[in-house]
Amino acid sequence: MKPQTPSTNGSGLKILILKPSSLGDVVLALPVLRLLKRQFPNSKIYWWIDSNLAGLLEGDPDLEGLVRFARQGWAGPRYWGELLSSIRWMQAQAFDWVIDLQGLMRSGLFAWLANGGLTIGLDDSREGAAAFYDVIVRTPSHSHALDSYLAVLPALGVTVDWNFAWLPERPEVAATVRNKWGLHEGRWVILQPGARWINKRWPAEHYARLLGLAAIARPDIRFAVLGSGEDQPLANVITAAAPGRCLDLTGKLSLPEMVECIRLSELMVTNDTGPMHVAAAQGKPVVALFGPTEPSWTGPYGQLEHVMQLALPCVPCRKSDCTYVKEFECLRGIPPEAVFKAVLARLKSSDE
Repeated sequence: MKPQTPSTNGSGLKILILKPSSLGDVVLALPVLRLLKRQFPNSKIYWWIDSNLAGLLEGDPDLEGLVRFARQGWAGPRYWGELLSSIRWMQAQAFDWVIDLQGLMRSGLFAWLANGGLTIGLDDSREGAAAFYDVIVRTPSHSHALDSYLAVLPALGVTVDWNFAWLPERPEVAATVRNKWGLHEGRWVILQPGARWINKRWPAEHYARLLGLAAIARPDIRFAVLGSGEDQPLANVITAAAPGRCLDLTGKLSLPEMVECIRLSELMVTNDTGPMHVAAAQGKPVVALFGPTEPSWTGPYGQLEHVMQLALPCVPCRKSDCTYVKEFECLRGIPPEAVFKAVLARLKSSDE
C-alpha cells in the first residue's frame, strides 16, 4: 500500500505517534514530531505515551494532545475500562496516519486498533508487530535509534533536516529551577549515577572519586546529582566527597524541571540513561560511560566520540545481568582518573 501524502499544508491531517517509553526513546523520537509539524503546520498530532512520562510532553507546542497509557499493569482488569475508552477515542478521531515507533506487539496492536487511514512502522519491530502495519519502512543498517525513527518520514514525503528546536525551553519551569535550587549562581556539572540496569551504572564510589578530583582542580564548578528517589543512596555516597560543592536533587525534580536543570548546566557526566539523551538533545556536552550497551545505537546523538567504554571481549553484551569473570568490570574498570581527564577537556572546550 503506497502512503498518501497531502499536497497542501496538511490542513485537517490527523496523526497519531505511538512511542510510550522509555524516557530516552521518547526524546530520540521527538524529531519525528518536529519535522511532521513543520511540514504540515496545520495538522493535529497526538502522542500515545506512558502516563509516567506524560509530563515531558504536556503543553508541547507541536502536539494537539496526549493519549496516556498505563504501562505498568496495563493488562490488569482494573485498566480494561480505561483501555477500551482510549481505543474508542482513537477510532473516533479517524487518524489519517498512525505511526508506531515502539515496534512491539502491544504498540502494533494498538496502532491497528486505532483504525487509521494508514498504519506505518519500522522493519526492526519485534514480537510480530509488523503484521499490523500497512507500510513497513526499511531502517538504515547499523544506524542510531534516532536515525531509524527518522526513516519513516521520507516514506511520508517529509524532508529530514535539523532546522528545528528538539526540546524547546520552558521559561517558567527554568525560572522555578533557578530560584528554588540556586542554579543561576555559578557553573554546574550534572552527575547522573543511576540507570535502569544495575550493570549500566558506573560505581557511585567512582563518581565520588571524580567529584573529589574535580572539586580541587576546578573550584569554579559546582555539581548536582540527578536521578529518581531510588538513586538517593548513590547520591549520598557521591555528595559525601564534597558536601559543600554538590547538590543532591535525586527524587526532587519533575520531568520538566529535570530537563531545564540539565539546560542550565555546563556539562553532564552520565551513564546510559534517558537524561543523557535530554542533554544531547539540548546540545549540552556529555561524558557518557557505557558498559553492556551499544553506543552506536543508543549513545548520545552527535557526541559518540565522548563515550567511554572498555574493549572487553563481552562488550557490548546487551544483557541486564553480568556473567563476565569479573562482575561489572565493563564499568568498574573505567578509572575515575580517566573520566576526570575527559571532564577537564570538555570544560576547557567550553571555556574557550
